[in-house]
Amino acid sequence: MSIISSKNDEMMKIKEGAIFIADSHYPHHGDAFLKLLLAIEKKEIKTDQVFLMGDNFDLLFGYNDYIQTFSHEVIDLLQKLSETIEIHYFEGNHDFCLKNIFTNMNVYSRDAQPKVFLLDNKKVALSHGDKYETGFGYNLYCKLLRHKKTLQFLKLFDKAIIDDRMKKLSKKHICHTFTGFENRVESILKHYEDVDLVIEGHFHQSKMLGKYISLPSLACQGKVGVVVEGKVVFKRL
Repeated sequence: MSIISSKNDEMMKIKEGAIFIADSHYPHHGDAFLKLLLAIEKKEIKTDQVFLMGDNFDLLFGYNDYIQTFSHEVIDLLQKLSETIEIHYFEGNHDFCLKNIFTNMNVYSRDAQPKVFLLDNKKVALSHGDKYETGFGYNLYCKLLRHKKTLQFLKLFDKAIIDDRMKKLSKKHICHTFTGFENRVESILKHYEDVDLVIEGHFHQSKMLGKYISLPSLACQGKVGVVVEGKVVFKRL
């Protein structure tokens, strides 16, 4: 299955020193995301390019002001950083419909993923990780939940629903070993036959399997992906 529709010279490039941040699940699972962004703001961590690979918020979506109150400090900081740093946001299953929140970023919905970039001369497909091998029911659920009319309808009951959901998410155990992960990766890679590398989050596994890079979860492993000499390495910043 081909996912590439543009010529190499039209693709955006992954820069040296780029940082990949995935699955921070802020604010319920620690403040590592906030601390990392503050360090970038203060130039303690230097980078010209940041890839937010989804689920960096435990729950955030557009067309709703109330949900933003749980994470306003990080939202404001990201807005500020996006004025001077190139930021790409790959929406996840916990954070979606974000274009009206992060207006200075390149925001990619689930339907717009994967997005192919160049790293040196390699074609790299980027995605949150919940696009393929997920099943009809999950795909339908994602489609309905992300529809603007659905979110606007939920505003009639938003505080009660959001409070209940946030309470449940705060107690959810998100760090675990994925049994049979290699088999899942093998199935996913069938959708990526024409690229050299695949970088995804979602699974919280922090593994490199052939051309598949499963990013660490900032909430679970406390690490991010960093481009060093043209390669993605996992680091604790």
